[in-house]
Order: sequence, then structure tokens, then C-alpha cells
Amino acid sequence: MPVHSFNGITPTVADDAFIAPGAQVIGRVTLGAGSSIWYNCVLRGDVQEIVVGERTNIQDGTIVHVTSHTHGTYIGNGCLIGHLAMVHGCTMEDHAFVGLGSIVMDACVIETDGMLAAGALLTPGKRIGRGQLWTGRPAVHIRDLKPEEIERNRAGCAGYVENARLHKLGVGG
Repeated sequence: MPVHSFNGITPTVADDAFIAPGAQVIGRVTLGAGSSIWYNCVLRGDVQEIVVGERTNIQDGTIVHVTSHTHGTYIGNGCLIGHLAMVHGCTMEDHAFVGLGSIVMDACVIETDGMLAAGALLTPGKRIGRGQLWTGRPAVHIRDLKPEEIERNRAGCAGYVENARLHKLGVGG
């Protein structure tokens, strides 16, 4: 079973959320309706809370954690988090996007429709503004996203909601 109590606290998972086999969801974690946690992810809410909104997907191999006594992790509605990302003690507003293999560190904020590019490192306390694209190690703002890029990111999230539904039914591959 991929859902584990810690210190007497059991994750709260919406009925239609999908947690893939091999994923581990531990402690003070809340998963919203239509959200998906893919294969081999770890969401460890042991010393602070993790809140995942509705229709958000956290892709294969990603780690979501918190910082003891200082930073929970708050992920809004309709967010995309790419494969093998690390999201730690930060806030992602609705429709935020974190690319493949990226790292988001403590006290960071990614505002609505903000995007951290694949492989980027967002160092502690940085803030990606609404609709901005940041990239690099350490990440810096390179430009604002075009409306069609924002729409593509949002459409990708909708695709994951449907794919998760199929996986939950056992139809998807």
C-alpha cells in the first residue's frame, strides 16, 4: 500500500486521486481531487505538511518534502511537476510548472503560470513571477511565457488528469 501513517497521522487522499504503484505518500499529506502521484514518487509529510491541490500531477521519480518547523510544501491546483524533480519546503501557486529534473528549494514561490525549466535549480527564497520562465543553475528569469505556452502547460495538466483516470481503471499502459 503506497499510503502510510506517520506519528499517528494518515494522508488524506481524494477518492478520485491516483497514486501509482511504487509511489509512497507518508504522514501529513493532502491530495486533492483528480490529482496524480506517479510511479516511484515520494511525498514525505513527516515534519511539516504537504498539500497538493486538485488536478495536479507529480510525475515519476519526483520527491516532495518539507523543512522541519519552518516550511511545509504547498502545491496549487492544476500544477505540473516533471519527472525526477525535487520540490522542498516551497509554494507553487495554481498552474505552476516545474520541469523534468528541476530542484525547487526552501521558501521559494512559483506564482500562477510560472515555469521552472527542465534541469533548473531554484535556490532558497527565490520567487518566479506570474507567467515567467526561469532556467539555469542557479535559475534566473529569462523571459515571460507567451499566452500559447501558458495554454500548452495547462492543456498538459488536463491530459494527465485523463491519463491518471485510465491508469486508475487499469486501462492505461
